[in-house]
Amino acid sequence: MTDETTPEPPRFDLSFDAEPRRLVEVSPLVRRMLQPNSGPFTFRGTNTYVVGRGDVAVIDPGPDDSGNLAALLAALAGERVRHIVVTHTHRDHSPLAAALRQATGAPIVGCAPHRAARALAEGEIARLDAANDLDYAPDAALADGEALRGDGFTLVAVATPGHTMNHLAFRLPEENALFSGDHVMAWSTSIVAPPDGSMSAYMASLDALRRRDEALYWPGHGGPVADPQRYVRALLGHRRQREAGVLARLAERAMTIPQIVELNYSGLDPRLKGAAALSTFAHVEDLVARGLVACDGALTLEATYRRA
Repeated sequence: MTDETTPEPPRFDLSFDAEPRRLVEVSPLVRRMLQPNSGPFTFRGTNTYVVGRGDVAVIDPGPDDSGNLAALLAALAGERVRHIVVTHTHRDHSPLAAALRQATGAPIVGCAPHRAARALAEGEIARLDAANDLDYAPDAALADGEALRGDGFTLVAVATPGHTMNHLAFRLPEENALFSGDHVMAWSTSIVAPPDGSMSAYMASLDALRRRDEALYWPGHGGPVADPQRYVRALLGHRRQREAGVLARLAERAMTIPQIVELNYSGLDPRLKGAAALSTFAHVEDLVARGLVACDGALTLEATYRRA
């Protein structure tokens, strides 16, 4: 048995194996198509979900790729796309929505356009441009609790800011399931990268999900999340341990973000060091806001931080 001081670590599930660009039934109301954009941050690729039969909603069409569009339209031949639903505007989730709207006439609904978590520091606009679909223009942005009704199904928006500030999950009450986007995934923790995301918002959203009762999550990458309340508690504990690690290093001496990463992420894949630095930066920003860490100048990846 564990408690808040000795949290159970997340048990990541790397067993997901699906054929790209093939639409498969995963529940009575849900079908899934894996897009072939595998990588260190996308795992096997982006999951596109189709909800309903006949008249359907498509969740997160994925990257802007003509092959993806052709595969999705072929798989849905004889059916009508009524809504294109987007969880958030990272480039592996939303860009194909515009082409799918043009091909089907269906409106884009879901998250609002991208917004940064805070004011941008010098040089940060380039990082936002690289990660985000800044051309995304929904026909309707849903607020927390707003519902989209289809033929035999309902999708209810659940605000989950943190990974991005416009991130939405979607509850499917008919199956007591949640499309969790990139906020909660079975294969890995989610990156929280300032100025795109916010650690304080991410932790608050995790805590809000912990209090909900959905029995299964369908994430943006990887396989389903079973026993999600237990898993979310483990994610919260994992993040608190990361925060404790940052505080422990800064208790030793003042350090930069790269120095903290070298000490706290021993053996990390070099391809992931940039992501680890950004997540550490997110923790540090939160700790500074809470008065636990100090910096004599502007908060940047290169600045030197110390215990307050």
